[in-house]
Order: sequence, then structure tokens, then C-alpha cells
Amino acid sequence: MASKIPAILIVDDEDKAREAIKGIIRLTETEFSRLDEASGVADALEKISSHTPDIILLDVQLKDGTGFDILQKLHSPLPEIIFITAFEQHALSAFRFSAVDYLLKPVDPVMLKEAIDRAAKQIAAGEMEVRMQQLMQVLSNPSRDSKKIVLKTTEQMHVVKVKEIIRLEADKNYTTFFMDSGTKILVSKTLKEYDEMLSEFGFIRVHQSHLVNVDFIDRFDKRDGGYLILKNKSNVPVSSRKREELIKALENF
Repeated sequence: MASKIPAILIVDDEDKAREAIKGIIRLTETEFSRLDEASGVADALEKISSHTPDIILLDVQLKDGTGFDILQKLHSPLPEIIFITAFEQHALSAFRFSAVDYLLKPVDPVMLKEAIDRAAKQIAAGEMEVRMQQLMQVLSNPSRDSKKIVLKTTEQMHVVKVKEIIRLEADKNYTTFFMDSGTKILVSKTLKEYDEMLSEFGFIRVHQSHLVNVDFIDRFDKRDGGYLILKNKSNVPVSSRKREELIKALENF
């Protein structure tokens, strides 16, 4: 399906920031049908009401509120949202968990164009509501037991509980999630991205290609180079350089 040429709204309370983003969009020859800007919450809501943008490039911190104040007042169907932020790591993790696109300041021209191109392709899918609901849930409730993650495949979006993920396995730039239910979910992201995202929730990298939820480890067999036996009876190899790290993690578990 061909991508719609989007109408874009830039929301940032700094004049220079908005000018820089507009300059990048024009310099990279990013396609748009309309390019508007707003300096705050009230201004953005007025522009959204009158011009109905397809994509919003949204700063998080604004002088008269936050980008989330804007989102809470929008109606379905939501436009595609690309956050532009200088947020700390915790908030970036929330964006990753929710499969919401974000760019760090100062904005990289190539990454901005790629983000807009992705958003243009996703407009027809109408998936933004799911991602925004999940983002709000992650931001408001950081507990491990309730933590969920959005996994996007080529055909579907899966919202899964982190505690129900048994393990992850890499295949080049793809990662397969093995769920407690027996379901397998293949996503087009690297294992490294999920390692960074899930390490604080009891996941440990035991091999270049394997990330494991420690709650599902049954035992560690030290023979034949070493491998884990999980509670679902599957085996996962342990690399020699990860062996000591795994033993320490299990001793402290």
C-alpha cells in the first residue's frame, strides 16, 4: 500500500528548534502535504482542530504543559506521534516498551526523515491508539508484574506481559520472543535493543544470540561448554565469556 503524503505539525516551545526541524525536513526532501508549527499546548490543540495533521513531531516539555497534555485531549483516530525529547533514560525506556517513535535532541536529520517515512507508512494501519495506551500505562505504573511491552510484527501488534516472556533469540536483525503460552513472536529489531530494555526486569544475556528470563531458569548444566535448562524443557547455550556473569547472577538470585 502506497504511503499517504502526510500533513505534519511541529510542536516545540523554542522558535529555533522549530526552525531547525523545518530546515531538516526541507533539506532532506521529506514529503509533506502541509507543514504547520505550534509553540505550546493551547496553540497545538487549535492547529490540530483546524488542520488535522497526520503526523505530530511533539516536544515533551512545553512552557504551558507537556506533550502528554495534548495527547490526552485528542480524539480517535490519533495521528502518528514522534516524540522529540531530551528526556532521561527512564522515559526513553517507556517509549521503547510502547513501540512509540522518538528522537533525541539535537535532532539527527537522517533519523528524522526515517521516522517520518515510517510514520507515513503506518498511518493507514491505525495502530497509534494501542501504542499510546501502552505508553501511558508504562509511564504511570513501573512495577515489574504489570509491565507490558508492544511487539510489532509485519502483520500484527502484540501487547504482552514481560513476566510471561521465557526467552528471546536473535537471528541477525530479527528477534524471536518465546512466550510462556507457547507462542512465538518474530520482530524486526535486534536482540541488543531488547537486552537494554529488559535487563532491569530480570533478563540476562547468556549468549550472543540468547536473552533469558531468570524466572524460567530450571538449572545450569556445566557440561559440554555449559547450557541452561528452562522450565519449558528447552535448552539455551551459554557462551564462555557469559559463564561467570551467569553464575554470579544465579548466586544472587
